[in-house]
Amino acid sequence: MGHNAMDEPIPVNASLDALYPKDALESESRRWKSLVSIFNSSFGHKPAFVARSPGRVNIIGEHIDYSLYDCLPAGIAADVAIAVSTSTPSDSKASISIANVHAEKFKPQTFQLNENHSVDIDSSTHEWTNYFKAGAVGALALLSKTQPNFKPISMEIMVDGTVPAGGGLSSSAAFVCASALAVIFGNGVRTITKRSLVELAIVSERSVGVNSGGMDQTGSVCSISGNALHVSFFPELRAETVSFPSVDPPVTFMIAQSYVTSDKHVTGPVCYNLRVVEVTLAAEYVAAQLNLTLPKDESSLGKSLRGLQEAYFSSPQAPKHLPDNEGDRIKHMLSLVKNNLPDKGGYDRQQISDALKTSVPELEKRYMTKFPIRADRFMLRQRAQHVYSEALRVQKFMSLMNSPPPKTQEESERLLQGLGQLMNETQDSCRDVFECSCPELDNICQIARKHGAFGSRLTGAGWGGCTVHLVPKDKAESIRKAWEQEYYAKKYPDLSKEKVQEAIVISEPGQGAMIIEFGTTSDLDI
Repeated sequence: MGHNAMDEPIPVNASLDALYPKDALESESRRWKSLVSIFNSSFGHKPAFVARSPGRVNIIGEHIDYSLYDCLPAGIAADVAIAVSTSTPSDSKASISIANVHAEKFKPQTFQLNENHSVDIDSSTHEWTNYFKAGAVGALALLSKTQPNFKPISMEIMVDGTVPAGGGLSSSAAFVCASALAVIFGNGVRTITKRSLVELAIVSERSVGVNSGGMDQTGSVCSISGNALHVSFFPELRAETVSFPSVDPPVTFMIAQSYVTSDKHVTGPVCYNLRVVEVTLAAEYVAAQLNLTLPKDESSLGKSLRGLQEAYFSSPQAPKHLPDNEGDRIKHMLSLVKNNLPDKGGYDRQQISDALKTSVPELEKRYMTKFPIRADRFMLRQRAQHVYSEALRVQKFMSLMNSPPPKTQEESERLLQGLGQLMNETQDSCRDVFECSCPELDNICQIARKHGAFGSRLTGAGWGGCTVHLVPKDKAESIRKAWEQEYYAKKYPDLSKEKVQEAIVISEPGQGAMIIEFGTTSDLDI
């Protein structure tokens, strides 16, 4: 087992060199100088530091983190940067003044911390500052817990984000992680482990109405430039860097934005949060059929399909000769789903309540109150099938990544086709079984494959947002042109040239969360 990046500290630097690829440094430096300048104009002085955390792209392992199965995200260059200055409160209550560089769209606010050294959040309103408040709540709780006489300081905050909202690249996780990091560092804690930040950010994002699983936050915080992350959630949260094999032809990842916006904080009741409830109820239903007791675990609702797997294989019902490897165990779980969730038409509340030996009101209270959902039937069989089949694809993907490096072009081609096929299978499952794709995402993937991509799939929650593609570098330009002509020109004929250019990114894996501290050595002093 490799090195667990979770136990490393968040880096603190005085330069952007470690943050962005060389070809982006000039434009990012201009952006950061503008952030500092706007901060100075708004608050009358310069910030002391900037906390930043990036968006992420998920290469494989979609919608299975909240069932505690592995995934493979990577950080991207787009990020949320939060400039901060601090001061001792003039009275007993600390306050936070927050503004955004896009003031015409995101109105500034000032709010006081309450008597519990925390922040009040109204999750029923879709308010941009809720994401900062969510990070602040988790950070302040951690500070109060670890410092007996903790007294929060006042803060001035200026936010600049380049991760598109609703684009499937985890803008909300980037915002919450950067916010929590800003509050912790601003209150004088200079050494923060990645684990501490990830764990509080996972819980914090749930306070704004999303049953988050943890992959987004781990990818945002722990990513290392040039590498993907193999994130596992059982038996503990781990993040190990994964380097891509050297292959011929050389490959890269491309990200294409559909411009179909799906904000999971808004559509949660019928999309994201509903799927969390469905996979949890699937685990509970099968456990009831097999007379198993599910252990409480770290998943979004406390019971999971991973927990079902563990309970089953430690029970007398497990095969006498246990499968040797994880892949074989997951295959066995797929057969259990087929046998114990036979109804392809879904299950209503009464059927599920009867199986769980509870009442419909109790079922709704337990699973559908904290994060409200809207559904008459719950597609338990299909959702569980996706989770287990996707977990199996991640196992196969990692096995290929860890195989001996290819020595010939033929071996490289075989490896890339294998990786790409698994990505394509994920897209098929997201479309047909988990039902989280949409026609626009399907179209973008079809165009990419037709023009030479090894693998193409949606990334993120789905129902819109972005796609990720494994492509030979020498075909990247032809795939870009094909998208421009066959997707963007047809779907959005009035879209500006700049917007089309912004929609397509050739993405090398980027750096995770970091503090940039201003001082005599900073290349951002203005």
